[in-house]
Amino acid sequence: MALTPQNSEAFMREVDDAVRQDQLLTFWERYGRAVLAAVILGLAAFGGWLYWQHYSAQQSEAVSEDMAKVADSALGGGNPDAKQIDALTKASQPGYRASAQLLKAGVASRRGDAKGAIAIYAAMVADTALDQPYRDLALIRQTGLEFDSLKPQQVVDRLKSLAIEGGPWFGSAGELVAIAYMKMRKPDLAGPLFAAMAKDQNVPQSIRSRARQMAGLLGIDAVESPAEPVRG
Repeated sequence: MALTPQNSEAFMREVDDAVRQDQLLTFWERYGRAVLAAVILGLAAFGGWLYWQHYSAQQSEAVSEDMAKVADSALGGGNPDAKQIDALTKASQPGYRASAQLLKAGVASRRGDAKGAIAIYAAMVADTALDQPYRDLALIRQTGLEFDSLKPQQVVDRLKSLAIEGGPWFGSAGELVAIAYMKMRKPDLAGPLFAAMAKDQNVPQSIRSRARQMAGLLGIDAVESPAEPVRG
C-alpha cells in the first residue's frame, strides 16, 4: 500500500529521529566519559577559584590589620614589634610589603642603624616587583642617608629625574639636588631650583620655607606675589 504524503512525511520524521538518537548514543558511548570528566574538572576548577578568591580576601584583610597596628605603633612613637614587621616585609601583596620595608628602614634609621636602613632602601630600589613610587621614595631616602658619603654629581645623577617641578617628589628630591649643586659651586643651577620649590604649593611647607631662605641667600626672589583682587 502506497503511503500518502502525510504518512510519508511522518515516516521520514521518525527515521530522522531514530538516526539522531542512534548518533547521540554512539557519541555518548564513544565520548561520554571524556565529556563527564571535563565537566567535573571544570566544576572543580571553578570551585577552587572561588575558594582562592575567598582565601586571598581573608589574607589581605589580616595583613591590612597587622599593617595598621604596626603603623599606629610607629606613628605613636612606640616600638613596633620587630617580628611582626619582618613578617609583613614578606607579604605576598607588594604594596604591604613595600610599606613594611619603608617602616622597617625608618625604625632602623631612627635607632642609628643607617647602614641597615640603607640596605633596605637599596633592596627596594632594585625590586622590580614594587610599584615605581615606592622605589622612587626608597631611592630618595637612601640618597639622603648616604648624602655625605656621595659625590655631589652622584646625587644629581640619582635624583635629577625626580626633581621635576610639578612632580610628586619635587620637594624631597629637589632639595637634595639643589644642595648638591651648591656643593659643586653651581649657584646658577641651585638658585632657580630653590625658588621653584619655594613657590610650589604642592611642596611640603617645611621644604618651601628652607628653599625660600636659600633662594634669598643666592639673590633670587622666591616670595610669592599676592593675588590681585578681583574687580567687579
